[in-house]
Amino acid sequence: QVQLVESGGGLVQAGGSLRLSCAVSGTIFRISSRAWYRQAPGKARELVARITSRGTTNYADSVKGRFTISRDIGKNIVYLQMNGLKLEDTAVYYCNAVDITYGDYWGQGTQVTVSS
Repeated sequence: QVQLVESGGGLVQAGGSLRLSCAVSGTIFRISSRAWYRQAPGKARELVARITSRGTTNYADSVKGRFTISRDIGKNIVYLQMNGLKLEDTAVYYCNAVDITYGDYWGQGTQVTVSS
């Protein structure tokens, strides 16, 4: 049974930083990518950042230059370093992993709230 477990969310003032972590419990045999998505109230879930198995990264335009996705391959953990947080970054952040054979796995989500 594969589970993705996020941690690191919380309340932070605008301009502050947080680091999210996503650990994998169980075995995903062929990961094609790991990613972070977010969903704000009343809005659709959107891609924030993705890192492929080859290490290629891409980001939503709204977070470029502020957020960084990285990974620890040995520990099978993916991080999202968020700097310069803005009110509009407030959302539930979800960890995602894509297995080439079995498709998407999702974490339960972690709340990030940015206050003024």
